Amino acid sequence: MGYSMVLIISSLLLVFQLSTVVAKGKAIGSPIMAPAPAPGPEYTNLTDLLSVAGPFHTFLNYLVSTKVIETFQTQANNTEEGITLFVPKDSAFTSLKKPSLSNLTSDQLKSLCLFHALPHYYSLADFKNLSDISPINTLAGGNLYSLNFTDDSGTVHLNSGWSRTKVSSAVRTTYPVAVYQVDKVLLPEAIFGTDLPPMPAPAPAPVTDIAPTADSPAADQTGKARAPASPDSSSPSASHKMMSWGILNHLVLAIGGGFLMFFL
Repeated sequence: MGYSMVLIISSLLLVFQLSTVVAKGKAIGSPIMAPAPAPGPEYTNLTDLLSVAGPFHTFLNYLVSTKVIETFQTQANNTEEGITLFVPKDSAFTSLKKPSLSNLTSDQLKSLCLFHALPHYYSLADFKNLSDISPINTLAGGNLYSLNFTDDSGTVHLNSGWSRTKVSSAVRTTYPVAVYQVDKVLLPEAIFGTDLPPMPAPAPAPVTDIAPTADSPAADQTGKARAPASPDSSSPSASHKMMSWGILNHLVLAIGGGFLMFFL
C-alpha cells in the first residue's frame, strides 16, 4: 500500500513538471526565422562582356591600357548607382581621320575613355527624361565633359559638340550595367576645343530631264527639242526688211520725179 502511494505521487509530480515545461514553452514562443536577404545584383565582368560583344576590341584595348576598365568595374559592382556605357564599334575608330587620337597625352586618352560612361544606370526608357535635363555629366567630370541627349520617337541621339551619333543597339540593359553601341567615337570639347567641325553639306537634289511640251516651238511631233531655225529658212530678218523698204522708197521717189519732169 505504501509503495503504491509513492508511485502515484511520483507520477503526479512528473505530470505536473511536464505541464509546467509545456506552459513555459508556449509563453516564450518558438524562435522566429528571419527572412533570407534578397540576392544582390549580378556581378558583371566588363572585360568579358566587351570581348564577346561588338566588335569593340579597339575601345576595350584603350580601356585596358589606361586602366579605365578598373574604374568602370568598380562603378558597376561596388556602387548602388550602377553605370551606363556608350561603346563605339571598331569601324568608328577606323573612320576617325581628323582629329587623330594618336596625338593625345595619356591623361587626355584616359579622359576620352571616361567620357563614354555615365555614373548611373539608365535604361532605354530613361533617355526620354535625360533629353529634358541635358546636358548630363559623364565619369570624366566637368561641364566640358557632358553629353546632350535627344529622344526622337524612341531613337536616342547623343551630341558631344564634336560628335553627333545615335544609339544603334543595346548590348546589355540589366541593372547595374547598361551597355549601348554607338556609331561614332565621342569627342569632348575639353580636349578638342570649341572649334567644332563643319556640318556636312547636304547632298544635291537629283536633276530630272523635262521634255519640252508638244506645242513648244522648240519641239517636233516626237516631243524632242529641235535646233533653232537658221535665218535663211525663216522669215526675213530686220536688216532685210530695212533694205527692202529703202529700195521701195527710192523707186517711189524716182517714179515721182519722172512724172514731175514729164508735166513740166
